[in-house]
Amino acid sequence: MASINPLQFAQQVRAEVSKVVWPTRRETVITTIMVFIMATIVAIFFTLVDLIIKAGLSGIIG
Repeated sequence: MASINPLQFAQQVRAEVSKVVWPTRRETVITTIMVFIMATIVAIFFTLVDLIIKAGLSGIIG
């Protein structure tokens, strides 16, 4: 395994981090809102599916 100087490693890490394109505050807020909306839609969907399955099974069993 190749040994690397800690200083050289830190320089390489800094060079790689400088290549990262960070999202703007607006992009972060919009993406966060979209995630909350999608999570809510999925939760409502699965709740409805659960209620339909429950009603179906109650009708078959009871």
